[in-house]
Amino acid sequence: MSFSIAEVLLACGLFVGMLLLFEVGRQFGIARRRRDPDGVDKGSGPVEAAVFGLLGLLLAFTFSGAASRFEDRRHLITDEANAIGTAYLRIDLLPPDAQPAIRQLFARYLTTRTDIYRNAEDVRTTKAKTSETAAIQSQIWSRAVSASQRPDAATHAAILLLPALNAMVDMTTTRAAAMQNHPPRVIFFLLASLSLVSALLAGYVMCSTAVRSWFYMLLFTATMSVTFFVILDLEYPRLGLIRVDEADQALVELRDLMR
Repeated sequence: MSFSIAEVLLACGLFVGMLLLFEVGRQFGIARRRRDPDGVDKGSGPVEAAVFGLLGLLLAFTFSGAASRFEDRRHLITDEANAIGTAYLRIDLLPPDAQPAIRQLFARYLTTRTDIYRNAEDVRTTKAKTSETAAIQSQIWSRAVSASQRPDAATHAAILLLPALNAMVDMTTTRAAAMQNHPPRVIFFLLASLSLVSALLAGYVMCSTAVRSWFYMLLFTATMSVTFFVILDLEYPRLGLIRVDEADQALVELRDLMR
Protein backbone atom coordinates (compact mmCIF):
# COMPACT_ATOMS: atom_id res chain seq x y z
CA MET A 1 0.00 0.00 0.00
CA SER A 2 1.38 3.39 -0.98
CA PHE A 3 1.85 6.13 1.57
CA SER A 4 -0.73 8.38 -0.12
CA ILE A 5 -3.44 5.73 0.14
CA ALA A 6 -2.49 4.97 3.74
CA GLU A 7 -2.75 8.59 4.86
CA VAL A 8 -6.08 9.03 3.04
CA LEU A 9 -7.41 5.97 4.86
CA LEU A 10 -6.14 7.33 8.18
CA ALA A 11 -7.83 10.68 7.58
CA CYS A 12 -11.08 8.97 6.55
CA GLY A 13 -10.87 6.70 9.60
CA LEU A 14 -10.45 9.75 11.82
CA PHE A 15 -13.43 11.39 10.13
CA VAL A 16 -15.70 8.38 10.69
CA GLY A 17 -14.40 7.86 14.23
CA MET A 18 -15.11 11.46 15.19
CA LEU A 19 -18.64 11.25 13.78
CA LEU A 20 -19.29 8.10 15.79
CA LEU A 21 -17.95 9.66 18.98
CA PHE A 22 -20.06 12.74 18.32
CA GLU A 23 -23.12 10.48 18.47
CA VAL A 24 -21.80 8.53 21.48
CA GLY A 25 -21.21 11.77 23.36
CA ARG A 26 -24.64 13.08 22.43
CA GLN A 27 -26.41 9.91 23.53
CA PHE A 28 -24.45 9.89 26.77
CA GLY A 29 -25.44 13.51 27.38
CA ILE A 30 -29.11 12.75 26.65
CA ALA A 31 -29.06 9.85 29.12
CA ARG A 32 -27.39 12.04 31.72
CA ARG A 33 -29.95 14.80 31.21
CA ARG A 34 -32.78 12.37 31.86
CA ARG A 35 -31.25 11.37 35.20
CA ASP A 36 -30.02 14.81 36.22
CA PRO A 37 -31.42 17.64 34.07
CA ASP A 38 -29.58 20.34 36.02
CA GLY A 39 -26.21 18.62 36.26
CA VAL A 40 -25.35 18.06 32.60
CA ASP A 41 -23.51 21.33 32.12
CA LYS A 42 -21.98 21.53 35.58
CA GLY A 43 -18.24 20.86 35.73
CA SER A 44 -17.86 20.23 32.00
CA GLY A 45 -16.53 23.69 31.17
CA PRO A 46 -13.00 23.29 32.63
CA VAL A 47 -12.62 19.84 31.04
CA GLU A 48 -13.69 21.10 27.62
CA ALA A 49 -11.39 24.09 27.88
CA ALA A 50 -8.43 21.89 28.85
CA VAL A 51 -8.99 19.33 26.08
CA PHE A 52 -9.73 21.82 23.31
CA GLY A 53 -6.88 24.07 24.46
CA LEU A 54 -4.42 21.16 24.37
CA LEU A 55 -5.76 20.11 20.95
CA GLY A 56 -5.29 23.62 19.56
CA LEU A 57 -1.78 23.84 20.99
CA LEU A 58 -0.78 20.47 19.56
CA LEU A 59 -2.25 21.34 16.17
CA ALA A 60 -0.32 24.61 16.09
CA PHE A 61 3.00 23.02 16.99
CA THR A 62 2.70 20.00 14.69
CA PHE A 63 1.52 22.03 11.71
CA SER A 64 4.15 24.74 12.25
CA GLY A 65 6.90 22.14 12.66
CA ALA A 66 5.82 20.20 9.56
CA ALA A 67 5.66 23.35 7.43
CA SER A 68 9.06 24.51 8.70
CA ARG A 69 10.70 21.16 7.96
CA PHE A 70 9.09 21.13 4.52
CA GLU A 71 10.66 24.48 3.66
CA ASP A 72 14.02 23.43 5.12
CA ARG A 73 14.08 20.37 2.86
CA ARG A 74 13.38 22.54 -0.17
CA HIS A 75 16.21 24.90 0.74
CA LEU A 76 18.60 21.98 1.26
CA ILE A 77 18.06 20.91 -2.35
CA THR A 78 19.13 24.37 -3.52
CA ASP A 79 22.09 24.28 -1.13
CA GLU A 80 23.21 20.96 -2.54
CA ALA A 81 22.89 22.22 -6.12
CA ASN A 82 25.03 25.24 -5.18
CA ALA A 83 27.63 23.04 -3.47
CA ILE A 84 27.87 20.71 -6.47
CA GLY A 85 28.01 23.64 -8.89
CA THR A 86 30.82 25.29 -6.93
CA ALA A 87 32.86 22.11 -6.84
CA TYR A 88 32.22 21.50 -10.53
CA LEU A 89 33.48 24.95 -11.51
CA ARG A 90 36.68 24.48 -9.50
CA ILE A 91 37.60 21.45 -11.56
CA ASP A 92 39.07 24.06 -13.94
CA LEU A 93 41.96 24.36 -11.48
CA LEU A 94 43.09 20.82 -12.30
CA PRO A 95 45.31 19.82 -15.23
CA PRO A 96 43.31 19.76 -18.51
CA ASP A 97 43.85 16.05 -19.13
CA ALA A 98 42.42 15.17 -15.67
CA GLN A 99 39.24 17.22 -16.02
CA PRO A 100 37.09 15.16 -18.47
CA ALA A 101 37.01 12.02 -16.31
CA ILE A 102 36.07 13.97 -13.18
CA ARG A 103 33.38 15.92 -15.04
CA GLN A 104 31.85 12.65 -16.25
CA LEU A 105 31.80 11.42 -12.66
CA PHE A 106 30.02 14.63 -11.63
CA ALA A 107 27.36 14.04 -14.28
CA ARG A 108 26.82 10.48 -13.05
CA TYR A 109 26.76 11.74 -9.50
CA LEU A 110 23.98 14.24 -10.19
CA THR A 111 21.91 11.66 -12.04
CA THR A 112 22.23 9.28 -9.12
CA ARG A 113 21.32 11.97 -6.58
CA THR A 114 18.10 12.85 -8.40
CA ASP A 115 17.20 9.17 -8.80
CA ILE A 116 17.50 8.59 -5.05
CA TYR A 117 14.73 11.02 -4.18
CA ARG A 118 12.66 10.39 -7.28
CA ASN A 119 12.10 6.78 -6.17
CA ALA A 120 11.83 7.38 -2.42
CA GLU A 121 9.07 4.78 -1.98
CA ASP A 122 11.23 2.06 -3.56
CA VAL A 123 13.47 1.24 -0.59
CA ARG A 124 15.62 -1.28 -2.46
CA THR A 125 16.36 1.12 -5.32
CA THR A 126 17.05 3.95 -2.90
CA LYS A 127 19.61 1.88 -0.99
CA ALA A 128 21.30 0.82 -4.23
CA LYS A 129 21.49 4.41 -5.49
CA THR A 130 22.80 5.58 -2.12
CA SER A 131 25.62 3.03 -2.29
CA GLU A 132 26.37 4.11 -5.86
CA THR A 133 26.49 7.73 -4.70
CA ALA A 134 29.07 6.86 -2.04
CA ALA A 135 31.18 5.01 -4.59
CA ILE A 136 31.13 7.95 -7.03
CA GLN A 137 32.01 10.35 -4.23
CA SER A 138 35.04 8.22 -3.40
CA GLN A 139 36.16 8.19 -7.04
CA ILE A 140 35.74 11.96 -7.41
CA TRP A 141 37.67 12.59 -4.21
CA SER A 142 40.58 10.28 -5.05
CA ARG A 143 40.91 11.63 -8.58
CA ALA A 144 40.69 15.24 -7.38
CA VAL A 145 43.32 14.72 -4.69
CA SER A 146 45.67 13.04 -7.13
CA ALA A 147 45.20 15.66 -9.86
CA SER A 148 45.49 18.64 -7.50
CA GLN A 149 48.91 17.45 -6.34
CA ARG A 150 50.38 17.37 -9.85
CA PRO A 151 52.94 20.04 -10.75
CA ASP A 152 50.84 21.31 -13.66
CA ALA A 153 47.78 21.94 -11.47
CA ALA A 154 46.83 25.53 -10.69
CA THR A 155 48.26 27.16 -7.60
CA HIS A 156 46.18 26.40 -4.49
CA ALA A 157 44.06 23.94 -6.48
CA ALA A 158 43.83 21.60 -3.51
CA ILE A 159 43.03 24.43 -1.10
CA LEU A 160 40.10 25.61 -3.25
CA LEU A 161 38.76 22.36 -4.70
CA LEU A 162 38.94 19.90 -1.82
CA PRO A 163 36.90 21.97 0.68
CA ALA A 164 34.24 22.42 -2.04
CA LEU A 165 34.14 18.66 -2.57
CA ASN A 166 33.92 18.12 1.17
CA ALA A 167 30.95 20.49 1.38
CA MET A 168 29.30 18.64 -1.51
CA VAL A 169 29.72 15.30 0.27
CA ASP A 170 28.49 16.72 3.57
CA MET A 171 25.26 17.86 1.92
CA THR A 172 24.31 14.25 1.20
CA THR A 173 24.45 13.46 4.92
CA THR A 174 22.58 16.65 5.78
CA ARG A 175 19.77 15.92 3.33
CA ALA A 176 19.51 12.28 4.43
CA ALA A 177 19.22 13.39 8.06
CA ALA A 178 16.60 16.00 7.14
CA MET A 179 14.47 13.40 5.38
CA GLN A 180 14.50 11.26 8.54
CA ASN A 181 13.76 14.19 10.83
CA HIS A 182 10.17 13.67 12.00
CA PRO A 183 8.41 14.05 15.34
CA PRO A 184 7.84 10.80 17.28
CA ARG A 185 4.84 8.82 16.08
CA VAL A 186 3.28 9.17 19.52
CA ILE A 187 2.68 12.85 18.64
CA PHE A 188 0.44 11.86 15.73
CA PHE A 189 -1.27 9.26 17.90
CA LEU A 190 -1.90 11.90 20.57
CA LEU A 191 -3.24 14.33 17.96
CA ALA A 192 -5.68 11.75 16.62
CA SER A 193 -6.71 10.72 20.13
CA LEU A 194 -7.37 14.31 21.20
CA SER A 195 -9.43 14.84 18.06
CA LEU A 196 -11.59 11.85 18.96
CA VAL A 197 -11.95 12.98 22.58
CA SER A 198 -12.89 16.49 21.47
CA ALA A 199 -15.61 15.02 19.24
CA LEU A 200 -16.92 13.05 22.22
CA LEU A 201 -17.05 16.19 24.38
CA ALA A 202 -18.63 18.24 21.59
CA GLY A 203 -21.34 15.60 21.17
CA TYR A 204 -21.97 15.63 24.91
CA VAL A 205 -22.44 19.41 24.89
CA MET A 206 -24.86 19.18 21.93
CA CYS A 207 -27.21 16.87 23.82
CA SER A 208 -29.44 19.83 24.69
CA THR A 209 -30.67 20.11 21.09
CA ALA A 210 -33.54 17.90 19.97
CA VAL A 211 -32.17 17.61 16.41
CA ARG A 212 -28.59 16.73 15.50
CA SER A 213 -26.61 19.64 14.11
CA TRP A 214 -25.13 17.82 11.12
CA PHE A 215 -23.62 21.01 9.73
CA TYR A 216 -21.42 21.62 12.77
CA MET A 217 -20.65 17.93 13.20
CA LEU A 218 -19.49 17.52 9.59
CA LEU A 219 -17.67 20.85 9.60
CA PHE A 220 -15.69 19.99 12.73
CA THR A 221 -14.84 16.41 11.73
CA ALA A 222 -13.92 17.38 8.15
CA THR A 223 -11.72 20.25 9.33
CA MET A 224 -9.83 18.08 11.81
CA SER A 225 -9.44 15.20 9.33
CA VAL A 226 -8.14 17.44 6.53
CA THR A 227 -5.74 19.18 8.93
CA PHE A 228 -4.43 15.82 10.14
CA PHE A 229 -3.96 14.73 6.51
CA VAL A 230 -2.08 17.91 5.57
CA ILE A 231 0.25 17.63 8.57
CA LEU A 232 1.12 14.05 7.63
CA ASP A 233 1.63 15.01 3.99
CA LEU A 234 3.96 17.88 4.87
CA GLU A 235 6.03 15.61 7.10
CA TYR A 236 6.71 13.16 4.26
CA PRO A 237 7.21 15.35 1.16
CA ARG A 238 8.62 12.52 -0.95
CA LEU A 239 5.76 10.11 -0.32
CA GLY A 240 2.51 12.06 -0.14
CA LEU A 241 0.62 14.49 -2.35
CA ILE A 242 2.39 17.67 -1.18
CA ARG A 243 5.90 17.19 -2.55
CA VAL A 244 9.22 18.98 -2.91
CA ASP A 245 9.85 17.48 -6.35
CA GLU A 246 9.70 20.89 -8.02
CA ALA A 247 12.79 21.94 -6.08
CA ASP A 248 14.70 19.07 -7.76
CA GLN A 249 14.64 21.14 -10.93
CA ALA A 250 17.74 22.94 -9.66
CA LEU A 251 19.68 19.66 -9.77
CA VAL A 252 18.18 18.70 -13.14
CA GLU A 253 19.18 22.03 -14.69
CA LEU A 254 22.68 21.71 -13.27
CA ARG A 255 22.91 18.21 -14.73
CA ASP A 256 21.91 19.57 -18.15
CA LEU A 257 24.71 22.15 -17.98
CA MET A 258 27.24 19.34 -17.58
CA ARG A 259 26.49 17.79 -20.97
